[in-house]
Amino acid sequence: MPAFSFEKISPPVRRGPIPPIEQKQRGVIVQILDRFVEARVRRSLKQGKVVIISRDPAKPE
Repeated sequence: MPAFSFEKISPPVRRGPIPPIEQKQRGVIVQILDRFVEARVRRSLKQGKVVIISRDPAKPE
């Protein structure tokens, strides 16, 4: 006979609505890369090349 046994413990019952999930702050490396990309786009626009790069989706007006 075993010295101890394992019993299944059920998860706690949730009461009320689920709290909203907080979005994590973007990493420092990603922020630095975004700055480089923005600077490169500005330079290319000054040279006459039309390049449009956007992380945010276009909002219809």
